[in-house]
Amino acid sequence: MNPYLDLNPSRRDVLALLMAGGAASLAVPSFAATPRRGGRIKVAGATSALSDTLDPAKCSNHTDYIRSCMLYNGLTSLDGSLTPQPALAEEFSTKDAKTWVFKLRQGVTFHDGKPFTPADVVFSLMRHKDPSTGSKAKVLAEQIEEVKATGPHEVTIRLAAPNADLPAILGTWHFHIVRDGITDVNAHMAGIGTGPYKLKEFKPGVRSIAVRNENYWKPNRPYLDEIEYVGIGDEAARVNALLTGEIDLTMAINPRSVDRIKASVKHAIFETRAGLYTDLIMRRDNGPGSNPDFVLAMKHLFNREQMVKSILLGYGEVANDHPIHSSNRFFFKGLKQRPYDPEKAKWHVQKSNLGSAAIPVVVSPAATNSIEMALVMQHAARQIGLNLDVRRMPADGYWSQHWMKHPVGFGNINPRPSADVLLTQFFKSDAPWNEAGWKNPKFDQLLVAARAQPDTAKRAKMYADMQVMIHEEGGIGIPFFMSSIDGHTRKLKGLSPIPLGGLMGYNFAENVWLEA
Repeated sequence: MNPYLDLNPSRRDVLALLMAGGAASLAVPSFAATPRRGGRIKVAGATSALSDTLDPAKCSNHTDYIRSCMLYNGLTSLDGSLTPQPALAEEFSTKDAKTWVFKLRQGVTFHDGKPFTPADVVFSLMRHKDPSTGSKAKVLAEQIEEVKATGPHEVTIRLAAPNADLPAILGTWHFHIVRDGITDVNAHMAGIGTGPYKLKEFKPGVRSIAVRNENYWKPNRPYLDEIEYVGIGDEAARVNALLTGEIDLTMAINPRSVDRIKASVKHAIFETRAGLYTDLIMRRDNGPGSNPDFVLAMKHLFNREQMVKSILLGYGEVANDHPIHSSNRFFFKGLKQRPYDPEKAKWHVQKSNLGSAAIPVVVSPAATNSIEMALVMQHAARQIGLNLDVRRMPADGYWSQHWMKHPVGFGNINPRPSADVLLTQFFKSDAPWNEAGWKNPKFDQLLVAARAQPDTAKRAKMYADMQVMIHEEGGIGIPFFMSSIDGHTRKLKGLSPIPLGGLMGYNFAENVWLEA
């Protein structure tokens, strides 16, 4: 779910562009040769709330992720291909994907001077399993059977079943390392981690200020003296704040604001192509989606290339009704692209025998671009005798009251760190977020087998088979992936894409610097 992005253009914009076939040019980031130390920036995200937290385990939106990346580190971190790289662990190894040994980096200290030890790792990982922690990653941590210190600078993690993706999972925000024994990270720890910045001020729902950690373990990092972070919910207000110089960097830019930013000689945009998608959900367990012909008809009504041009203005790419993005190392290139084919859709509609009754399709500004997608599909459906009744719900409460609760509606899924995490959370038969209620025992078996398979080529074949199964049988339609678009002052350098989201997968803080 992505309840904080609203990039919805107007109906008039969409229909005009459908006729005109407008496209957009893509931004290429610029890189300065030598990073410079010093300076202060103000950054705006798209959300802030009184529920903002300093506890990595409880992070629930990009504001929390950004702050967590400033203050903490994980055992690993994810690079531009989402491959896990050493961080607080200098190296990691396994013989069977079930027992993992992590050699810890020496000489690392927390912000208060306390040395980083194996006990901090044991505590940080195991607290996710305690229901009283309220960890958002509890479902991922349940596979961890034991974490124990096996040397002065070593921990061993034993899993309930093999998982070749463990280092990737540990590279995500929730698994950042906190100090041993802290019961309430917000109250007692005040953001004390091993990260590139120290917390100076934290006002939930208002702002946070972080200052450089002079004892950071990465040589010469970070570059900036101070970062102020605020949340601005209204996209137009964020763009105005950027262009007037009130802020230096912002995220979640609407494609329709790009030309305005580009027109400024002092500002630029930064695009990250990643696996962010809004999907049409057709419940396979009730309603018209229980008829596979209806599902296939709807998938053939996506005019994908035109949608990317008209709705995203080119800031995205065509998808193929499965959730694995082309940046993922397990993306299956060999799957034939499903075309826009009204005749085939009509054939499936007639075969489905659903009659002439209107089919409600629930949309909301909360599910980014769902209104525009549904209107385009409604127009195409009329041509083949299918009556779609588009019903708009307010953004407030959409995720709790409407998502997954209607026979036909829309969801919105953020990128995930690995194919396994994405497929486990949204497509496994018993997953709480199995949006379409699609159940396939063979898929579940393949998923578990792939997780345990250390041979990358064999895993790739399994993930290819799963992508085909979702493409052919799954109850979701994914016409395109949406780019994350950030705006920034041209003086800000060092941004590079990490396909977990905008702002370098929220990890910009230790990587950016200001030109003199």
